Amino acid sequence: MRDIMGMMGKVKEMQSKMEKVQAEIAAMDIEGQAGGGMVTVHLDGKGVMTSIKIDPSMFKEDDVEILEDLIVAAHKAAKDKGEAQAQAKLSELTAGMPLPPGMKFPF
Repeated sequence: MRDIMGMMGKVKEMQSKMEKVQAEIAAMDIEGQAGGGMVTVHLDGKGVMTSIKIDPSMFKEDDVEILEDLIVAAHKAAKDKGEAQAQAKLSELTAGMPLPPGMKFPF
C-alpha cells in the first residue's frame, strides 16, 4: 500500500514538473534566419510566428520569389530549433525514468 502512495506522490510530482516545463516551452522565443540573416523570424514555444524582420535590400521587384523562399526557410529554421529545445527540456524531465527505447514523452 505504501508503494502505491509513494508512486502516486511521484506521479503528482512529475505532473507538476511537466506543467512547469510546458510553461517554459510556451514562453520560449526562438529565432530562425535565412539568407545570411536577410530574413529573421521569431516564434514562440508553440511555433507561432511572433515577428519577422526583412533586410530592406530584399525589396526589389525581381527578388520577391527569393524573399518568399527565405521567409519559409527562416520559419523552418526557428521551428526546428524550437522543437529541439523543447525536446531537450522534456528529456531533462524524463531523465532516469525507465522508458522503452525510442519512446518519446509526452506520448
